[in-house]
Amino acid sequence: MSLTYLTTAELSGRIKYDSRTIRDHLKDSVLLEGRHYIRPFGGRKILYIWEHIEADMGKGSASAFSIPMANGDVCHG
Repeated sequence: MSLTYLTTAELSGRIKYDSRTIRDHLKDSVLLEGRHYIRPFGGRKILYIWEHIEADMGKGSASAFSIPMANGDVCHG
């Protein structure tokens, strides 16, 4: 499997978040080193792994903004 590595600026264009927001707020709280990004050769440069980010982006949204109902359905609101 071939992975797509993105810089912060490239990731910013794909997920429509400002580069600064990615660096200051998402990195190390939502985006985790080893899963969502790597530091190649132990350097300062960060490369984000697009396939892992894309897979995890939708996971929390379904449950984070929904209310389970007694009949098994979910209220989105």
